[in-house]
Amino acid sequence: MTLAVPNSSSEAANPSASTWDTISHWHRRPDPRPTLVFDAYWRLAAERQAIFFKRLAGAPPPWTDDPVLRDFKFTNAYRASDRTSQYLIRHVIYEGAQAPRETFFRTILFKLFNRIETWEALRSAIGPLSAAGFDPDAYRRALSELQAQRQQVYSAAYIMPPVTSLASGAKHVGHIELLAKMLRENLPEKIGGVASLRDVYEMLLSYPSLGRFLAFQFAIDLNYGPNLNFDEDAFVVAGPGAQEGIAKCFVDRDGWSDEDIIRWTTDRQDSEFAQRGIDFRDLWGRRLKPIDCQNLFCEIAKYARVAHPGFTPPGGRSRIKQRFAARPSVSQAWYPPKWGLNASISVRKDDELALAQV
Repeated sequence: MTLAVPNSSSEAANPSASTWDTISHWHRRPDPRPTLVFDAYWRLAAERQAIFFKRLAGAPPPWTDDPVLRDFKFTNAYRASDRTSQYLIRHVIYEGAQAPRETFFRTILFKLFNRIETWEALRSAIGPLSAAGFDPDAYRRALSELQAQRQQVYSAAYIMPPVTSLASGAKHVGHIELLAKMLRENLPEKIGGVASLRDVYEMLLSYPSLGRFLAFQFAIDLNYGPNLNFDEDAFVVAGPGAQEGIAKCFVDRDGWSDEDIIRWTTDRQDSEFAQRGIDFRDLWGRRLKPIDCQNLFCEIAKYARVAHPGFTPPGGRSRIKQRFAARPSVSQAWYPPKWGLNASISVRKDDELALAQV
């Protein structure tokens, strides 16, 4: 369906009881006032999740009649459902040795390039990818060979800054040296001894070229693994795309930070869907987490460029670069086993397809 929104923003409901209700100062100031783009935010979340279930059921495209979602590329409502995250979780993190140093090595190696084809090319050139057998020179040579063949090494999903303080030359040379530095300094073992997701983030943030956005994203990816199990509700960092989306969704914020807005939005999801009459089908009982709501703010920033161009400030980005190209539907989603979701996903395809067609 098209993500139609009303002409005026709806009255804000009181936050439901949750972890965030312990932060009393949130209740001593007015709620941020939403724009009509905030209505589109919730409809985008529900429609993108409906598309995910249709694809999982094997339904043929198109999976939506919304022209923006049909024509342009958007991430899933849940970050862990995205194609690259699914590959990372299933084939990088949970395949191979599960010792903390090994899962750290594989996760960070993958995320530095964030491209499935690069991972598979490295594995083809080197063999099993492991911290125990890590030879930085071999990895640099393999990546240089990919570049010599004019193959893309880095994902276009986000920009990886070069690590000029550690190495000169091609960008991948610095990133391999960054990973080697992390191992030399026993970062995997240090992370294993911290008390929170914020601690993981701050350790990563101390390394060259890992700014706030990348340090938080990498912390979430490490937390998917078997050796960390921190509460995703407890910490969030707003990236540049989310900041753009939040600015379009709210006016009169009265001092609310971007992170406050994300937490407030996460807390209110049930009431926000309900007051709009939206039937949101969650991830087999898993509610949207702050990382998911952060990503959705990034996606609504893109969506609004086309659907609500009046909210784009002068000089702001006014178009969506990546067009959507339908890939074959995934046959099975798979999440970190500690989430307890994978048994719930094992449903009959005809039942899923019936739900997808409702």
